[in-house]
Amino acid sequence: MLSVRTQRLGAVAVLCLQGRLVNGETDELSKVVRSQSNVSLVVLDFAQVELIDAKGLGVFLELRQLSQSRGIELRLINVNRLVQQVLELTRLDSVLTVSPQTEGQSVGPRVNSCAIANLTLAACPEV
Repeated sequence: MLSVRTQRLGAVAVLCLQGRLVNGETDELSKVVRSQSNVSLVVLDFAQVELIDAKGLGVFLELRQLSQSRGIELRLINVNRLVQQVLELTRLDSVLTVSPQTEGQSVGPRVNSCAIANLTLAACPEV
């Protein structure tokens, strides 16, 4: 099951994802992204994502199109190596913005912070 927690930092919404982005479990993410208003950036934190399938990838494309139509940037952070490889194989890395890890960060759920543009965000807390 996918859970989505939202952190608002001014005009930035950080969506902390936990679980699996697979067929039948993407509705919550779509609903939360669609509900974002008065933001210029939506960040999807993948630190606690276990798995993604074709439906999850399709949802990203839908959310990217929706965000662009509203003038909102959509960005992915803390993407693990497996998800990064899937994005590269499907060439979605060319249309989705994946923020690189900042110096000193490790990959995984224990990331302490991530730099996004000129804003430093605390990583999503583990549950």
